[in-house]
Amino acid sequence: MAVDMAIKTPACDDPLGAELVLDELFDLTLYQTLHRGAKGELREILGALIPIETRHFGFWQKFFGLPGLDRLDFGRRVKLLALVGACRLFGPACVHLVLEAIEVYGVRKYLAVWEKYKDQPLGAAVREVLTDEFEHEDALVTASQERRIDPERVSAIFLGFNDGLVEILGAVSGFFAAFRDPGMVLMAGFSVAAAGAFSMGAGAFVASSSGNEMRRAEAARKRFLGSSVPPPARDLPLRTALLVALSYLAGSMAPLLPVVCGAASVVASVLAALAMVMLVSVLLAFLSGMDVKRRLLTNVTMIFGAAAFAYAIGRLARDIWGIPV
Repeated sequence: MAVDMAIKTPACDDPLGAELVLDELFDLTLYQTLHRGAKGELREILGALIPIETRHFGFWQKFFGLPGLDRLDFGRRVKLLALVGACRLFGPACVHLVLEAIEVYGVRKYLAVWEKYKDQPLGAAVREVLTDEFEHEDALVTASQERRIDPERVSAIFLGFNDGLVEILGAVSGFFAAFRDPGMVLMAGFSVAAAGAFSMGAGAFVASSSGNEMRRAEAARKRFLGSSVPPPARDLPLRTALLVALSYLAGSMAPLLPVVCGAASVVASVLAALAMVMLVSVLLAFLSGMDVKRRLLTNVTMIFGAAAFAYAIGRLARDIWGIPV
């Protein structure tokens, strides 16, 4: 689809403009960098994406009146190095995952632009370029690959990891307040982590199995009434249970590892949990298109809230209920 570049620049200082232009430049630079080392079909896909992204970058520069915005900022340069490094390390599968994540992440930004400009004189030009974004890039990115970003898997992984990290951080905080002995904290923490992983996995298995039963029953009801319905999509209960349980264990390791390494207070566990949740939140936000700032704020608030509440309970257990130390 040819994108009309003969548009009049909107008289606005929309901060969304700079973000969108820089993101398009980032995508273009990433495609060009990966294309140099790609082979076979992946090289063809990247080669086809580059001219599309070049047109879109030029379009948004002109649309927002930002022709001089043609250099990545520091944060995007760091992000570019990290993604290129990961793609070089893990190969074509990682490249396809990154391409799909960029596509998913871009939808939220593009729709924000559309909502702002759809009723203005430039709405037709915005619709044209967004149609190009949504249809042509999606077709290229997923031409020969099944989608690797499964929302159900992302949800299961994040649910397990987040619960494991927050719950075990709370447990470690309470145990340090009550016992003060790192050995007892470690023993109690690992016990809670093992029980929690089993409980979360079992709950996920039951929920997934129940969901499958409900979908089958609904499909059977519609077929009985004469409706033509495709076979319902099915979760794999055991896979979902393992994802949740293993993610829970992975999350629980963040507050426990400092104690394994000799930490004598809860401070190291809080810092480790904070660093891990920030890393995972950024990664999941990139893969799923979530608002990374909101996700980080929510998770950091939960971490400090869980640690403070559990520590207070531990102090009450020690000081009021007479737990020996």
